[in-house]
Amino acid sequence: MDYTSISPEQFSELEGLDDWRFVLGAIHANFHAGSFGAAAALATKIAAVADVLVHHPDIDIRYPDRVHVMLTTHATGGLTTLDQDLARVISAAAADAGATSEPVAAQAVEIAIDTLDADRIRPFWAAVLGYPDKGGTLVDPLRLGPPVWFQTMDVPREERQKFHIDVSVAHDIAEQRVAAALAAGGTLVTEAFAKSWWVLADADGNEACICTWQDR
Repeated sequence: MDYTSISPEQFSELEGLDDWRFVLGAIHANFHAGSFGAAAALATKIAAVADVLVHHPDIDIRYPDRVHVMLTTHATGGLTTLDQDLARVISAAAADAGATSEPVAAQAVEIAIDTLDADRIRPFWAAVLGYPDKGGTLVDPLRLGPPVWFQTMDVPREERQKFHIDVSVAHDIAEQRVAAALAAGGTLVTEAFAKSWWVLADADGNEACICTWQDR
């Protein structure tokens, strides 16, 4: 198979893939099919074309009519031309089915834990969650729950909490999401790393990052 890699920048410049957004190592599409039955029928159609192309996405159906599709090439751990080609076929299938696209709904959540010694605490969290260790990141074997990663600190971070939530979103709504969080009573801790990520905090000081693939 052709495993030619594609960067997020290259993908964002491709024509005819407006249904898709790159988020956290994969491309995502969200479709409204019109009914739960129509969503199931669309998922079946996507599965059929995936079998033909011998390249398979993750498909999630949610009431009342949403179909979420995530594509990445597991053999390379990133995006390739296989994903690009299947994305085009899936978009065509969705259009033929009369489904409507909601591209900016693409989102992925991670939990980050700050620590001086990741190896010391990682086994505990693996045991509690039942997540296997994949290269230092704990990953839900069902790929439903958020992954947990460990941010190694040089010195203890006493003035801030040791957990934060990373919310990776479509690059074209990140600033809108930040603005909404600020309007909801949050504060901007730093935008020094934007557009890779903005660090925000709620009124109690609990932190979250809004993240994109840009400026990485």
